[in-house]
Amino acid sequence: MKFGQGITFVLIFALLVTWPVASIEAASLSGRSSTALEWYDTANEETATPAYQYLQLNVKDLLDSGYNFKFYGRLADDLSNEDDIDSRLYYAYLEKKDFFNNLDFRLGRQFISTTAGASMMDGLALKYSLTDAYNIRLFAGGDVKYYDGYNIKDVVDGIEFNGKFANNSIDLGISYLQKWDQGLIAKELLGFNIDYDLNDNLWLYNELQFDIISERLSYALLGGKYRFNKFTLRTEYLYSLPVFSTTSIYSVFAVEEYEELMAELTYKFSRDIQFFGRITHEMYEEFSDADVIEIGVEKLRTSGFYGYLTGTFRNDDDGQDLYGFKAYANYQFCTKFRGGLGANIDVLERDIAYFNTDDSDQNETTSTRIWVDGKYDLSATMNLTAKYEYIESDLWDYYNRGILRLNIKF
Repeated sequence: MKFGQGITFVLIFALLVTWPVASIEAASLSGRSSTALEWYDTANEETATPAYQYLQLNVKDLLDSGYNFKFYGRLADDLSNEDDIDSRLYYAYLEKKDFFNNLDFRLGRQFISTTAGASMMDGLALKYSLTDAYNIRLFAGGDVKYYDGYNIKDVVDGIEFNGKFANNSIDLGISYLQKWDQGLIAKELLGFNIDYDLNDNLWLYNELQFDIISERLSYALLGGKYRFNKFTLRTEYLYSLPVFSTTSIYSVFAVEEYEELMAELTYKFSRDIQFFGRITHEMYEEFSDADVIEIGVEKLRTSGFYGYLTGTFRNDDDGQDLYGFKAYANYQFCTKFRGGLGANIDVLERDIAYFNTDDSDQNETTSTRIWVDGKYDLSATMNLTAKYEYIESDLWDYYNRGILRLNIKF
């Protein structure tokens, strides 16, 4: 975390420590601490041993009027000095509901998500409720990924309107977002989304994003889900066109559209067992279209056992077929301990034509990931988790990866 990026958090922390002691004592504090030790092999065939200290804090009612403070971050370092591991501040903000006449505010590092775009922002977000069904949100601040230190010319800002109509069966949203880099407009996007719920049986949803600078549609999602008896049918259409910053060298290159059609059918066999089948048709401009078929079964955790098994097949006319499976089983051995075993195996079949001739050789590449994991409850608020992975590929040598984590809730 760079010093400039953390200045907002420092200001908030200074505000907290200067508030009256009586108000602090009346506050409600909860959170989670997680201490982790990881090890894995780097590309240089050296073993890295990163150590992490995660902390999540929720402080409610700092004042009688209901100010809340939320924080999540980590300290990190590689004990072996073999890999670059960064400390991170995920969010740290002060918020107040109904701060003034239906106006909510949130100040600090926060994640902004709209149909027009998203950002990790250091700044201020205001939400004004016009009625119980309509609200407007304004936000502005620094885009965390854009700079190492604060610069008034590097900002993200936007506005979003959300409303509920037809007895709350329709959710509609319109949003606008722009990003500036060194005083130059980098992105300017317009978003629209609408969801329709008919008696909890039929759901229709749509998301659109328009690139104002390029004057073209950049993202579209149109889908529906229908539930009948023990079946649930879901269909989606996806359109995507990359949007690069105008200040990026990539903005001068041509981009290709990607489209996708998907249909999924889920059958609930019993309260804790469900089967599903999914087919996806991938559409490319410069390459042949491909079809991906997935079939699987999942056992939900209603007793001691949880698991899933999924098979995947991808058919590509360009000669790059893929087939594989994913499997995982987890069992509650006793009241304090549960453990699991999982495997992902993928096989890529390729027809390779050398020197652009009609002669081709078939090549297979297998990638394997096998892991075991476990969780032991030391108490009602403390547990110890561990995971060990064995990863191997035909193109690269195998390597091992593991992580040990102590979690404490308070």
